[in-house]
Amino acid sequence: MAPYQPADWAALPGVADADWLAGFNAWLRSCPRLQKQARWAALCTDAAALPKNAAAVRAFMTSRLVPLALRNADGGNQGLITGYYEPVYPGSLMRTGQNTVPVYGPPNDMITVQLDSVYPELKGKRLRGRLDGKALKPYADADEIAKLARNNRLNAPVLAWLPDPMDLQFLQVQGSGRIKLADGRELRLGYADQNGWPYRAIGKWLIDQGELKAADVSMQSIRAWARANPARVGDLLASNPSYVFFRTLPDSDEGPIGSFGVPLTAGYSLAVDTKHVPAGAPMFIDTTRPDGTALTRLAAAQDTGGAIRGQVRADFFWGKGDAAGELAGRMKQDGRLWLLWPKGEPLPDTN
Repeated sequence: MAPYQPADWAALPGVADADWLAGFNAWLRSCPRLQKQARWAALCTDAAALPKNAAAVRAFMTSRLVPLALRNADGGNQGLITGYYEPVYPGSLMRTGQNTVPVYGPPNDMITVQLDSVYPELKGKRLRGRLDGKALKPYADADEIAKLARNNRLNAPVLAWLPDPMDLQFLQVQGSGRIKLADGRELRLGYADQNGWPYRAIGKWLIDQGELKAADVSMQSIRAWARANPARVGDLLASNPSYVFFRTLPDSDEGPIGSFGVPLTAGYSLAVDTKHVPAGAPMFIDTTRPDGTALTRLAAAQDTGGAIRGQVRADFFWGKGDAAGELAGRMKQDGRLWLLWPKGEPLPDTN
């Protein structure tokens, strides 16, 4: 089954004027990078010159782009839409009696090998490891990293300290965040690298252990379980071998930097699987909020994530702080996605 099915604009759900404008402005942030690709160059130039009103945006998008409905391997057009956000956790720049959980930058001894430099068929694949004598071995998994950290033996810079290992876990799942310091300043952190191990959802471990039902798994229920079972938190975290390292970012009120290299826009940026959706492209999403009300709008594919795999699959960026976290943590909705593609251009290569 082809992953894309051309659709008619008239068949897509309606979008409010405010969402046309906000989604369009979010996508425009992609254009400085998209313009390096011939298929987007003229379109981005013309988009930047448009009057900033919904009628002009709608006419431009519907005349210059074609909607391609994303399809799963089985032909279905429904997929999972989850949510993510930029958390803000209390912490410090130095270890204290309360803040004992380190947030690491990339290890100094981690080696990254771009596999497609030797094997073109492994496009986008990287191997991360460390030298053991003359042999390159996989880098430590999350459990081993935690043990090295406890013994102060991880060869990596510490960027900040947190009070709760679950804060660090959720910071890694979100891929970015801010640390609220005692003097009121916020340390802005962004994704820098990962240890090379596959992501496994800790919620799945809780289901397998009989601790939570699948329908009840959310960020909130996982945190509540951890508070009630502190002696088992280590086992919970060890069930996910993936470990994310961070970098500090300049202070800014903008959203976190997504994998496409542009700031994310609350409510209008999506994390997608770039094997199926070209990074930076405009999209159309039709899903629901956690309370079941409609969520249909123009958006932009500006990020990726370890758990975002498949054609009809997206992570919806809700913004910064606790209110956004409440929505993101409970979002596990069905939804449909359309890729908006320049008219006349060959379909994206999904190989």
